[in-house]
Amino acid sequence: MTDLTINPLPLFGFGSAPDRTTFEGWQDWRLARGTFSPAPRLTAAEHAALGPRARALNDLHRAATHVNLTLQRTPMSDRVAALMDSRMRNNALDREPGTRDGLMISGGGFQGKTATACDAAAEFEGLWRDLGPQVAPKRPPIAGTRDLLAPVVYCKTPVRATPKGLCQAILDFFGAPHPKTLHLSVRAVRDQLKAHCSTVLILDDITRLRMHREDDQDTLDLVRDLMDMNVTLVLIGVDIPGSGLLREGRHNRRTGRIVMPGNGRRTFLDEAATQTERRFDLIGLDPFDYGTNVGIAAWMSHLAGIEVQLRLLHGHEGMLTGGGMPEYLFARTNGIVGLLKRLIVDGCDHAMRTGAERLTPQLLAEVNIGLGNFPDRDPDAGEIPDIPPATVVPAPVVPGQRRRAKPRNTVFDDHGDRAAGE
Repeated sequence: MTDLTINPLPLFGFGSAPDRTTFEGWQDWRLARGTFSPAPRLTAAEHAALGPRARALNDLHRAATHVNLTLQRTPMSDRVAALMDSRMRNNALDREPGTRDGLMISGGGFQGKTATACDAAAEFEGLWRDLGPQVAPKRPPIAGTRDLLAPVVYCKTPVRATPKGLCQAILDFFGAPHPKTLHLSVRAVRDQLKAHCSTVLILDDITRLRMHREDDQDTLDLVRDLMDMNVTLVLIGVDIPGSGLLREGRHNRRTGRIVMPGNGRRTFLDEAATQTERRFDLIGLDPFDYGTNVGIAAWMSHLAGIEVQLRLLHGHEGMLTGGGMPEYLFARTNGIVGLLKRLIVDGCDHAMRTGAERLTPQLLAEVNIGLGNFPDRDPDAGEIPDIPPATVVPAPVVPGQRRRAKPRNTVFDDHGDRAAGE
């Protein structure tokens, strides 16, 4: 049995989460990726044999293990990461002056867009840093800057964005002062990116630009200007095609809708207005699909990857992949990875507190997926997804029966029995 007489807390650490919108926070997060030490696997008997202190510490370590589930690759995230990696490398190796092609990553809330993009950027930065002096040639010191190499810059779009506010968000990453005018702010951003040899600029939550305000339209103009600063611009947002960003749609106050440029005729103004669409490649990060055999296989593989990470005392092989559990988990989350993680984490906590120490549809039906503790997300921009009800439990799958392409749902009462009339 694993020796738990040593305090295990240093193995997984405590303290505030790193703020990736600053240079120091981004580096702390980048270097800490993959260093988490999960709790040891114990049987119920081994856990019961521990002393009170060791048992409490093991419970805390197990809870931390469930909260810090390893980021798993999916077929959808692999496509996004591959395109992003190709774009970052090619643009970084391009020595010709001019505009660099950008990338837009679109998808619903909690679908892993930010996690996928940041992980791909961190991998690129690690490779880029290995080149050393070749990517960071010696230059004379620049007043107001620090001698730091920052290949990747990560920022969030302000909820009510303005061109100056976006400049300030970028300058905050470097800890640089804010000039008083927009002209000086743009120049400061250009100087900071150049001084720190930045090659990738990630702007998250870009669909907070709803194009119904003049400030939003001016901010998008600034975003395009950033592409001329020899950086790969990666924009992350919810439903980018419907937001009006691609074709610079303008808000019609009379109808309340986004109006796209052009009325069936190609004009000079139409060509100018669609330059955002031409400068960016758009790729979607979709939820899991349960309508095809390939989609079902990917969902099952994802569940199996989560299952091996769990440290419930009565957990077992097939806990998430056997019986009707895959259908139930899909019905509860609509295949959205962020909702699945929240349900699993809260379900494990509930299983530990009640002593069940395993996940079942009946236990998870008692767990509500709450997303009210994300103050940095904007519901109006689609950053909070719709959550299916917790009362839906799929009918058990008969052994040997072919699994249906779509979940078959049965309503259960509070005791886990089928409700009347079902």
